[in-house]
Amino acid sequence: MEKPLTILRVSLYHPTLGPSAFANVPPRLQHDTSPLLLGRGQDAHLQLQLPHLSRRHLSLEPYLEKGSAMLAFCLKVLSRKGCVWVNGLTLRYLEQVTLSTVNRLSFSGIQMLVRVEEGTSLEAFVCYFHVSPSPLIYRPEAEETDEWEGISQEQPPPGSGQ
Repeated sequence: MEKPLTILRVSLYHPTLGPSAFANVPPRLQHDTSPLLLGRGQDAHLQLQLPHLSRRHLSLEPYLEKGSAMLAFCLKVLSRKGCVWVNGLTLRYLEQVTLSTVNRLSFSGIQMLVRVEEGTSLEAFVCYFHVSPSPLIYRPEAEETDEWEGISQEQPPPGSGQ
């Protein structure tokens, strides 16, 4: 009896290029337990032809945690060019982070949402890709207020020489 595969549901978005940025992305990709490479190079399992993307930009690396019977994943940055933003954490070359159940990534203009659904197979995992027509990550912009103008100017303490 086959064991159910761990599933990575990956949504992709690019603000300026839109869906055309992901024209070569397959809807489904089954992979063994070696690192899954993302980049613009020929050896990348997930190839994206974007100018600011490295040939080997990042990898999703499955591993088995001690005492667990499920695959876990970490994301490792392989690009020297820039950084990858993962759940509010900025990662640079060769830095890595363990992925949680829901993960928000941003790099080279790409927004990516990765959801991990556990399976019991330790031999492979499967990725399902979806191209989103709208942004996946919203970062609140700083708001300008007149709050500073409402703060009364404090007088210096007596004898301070001011």
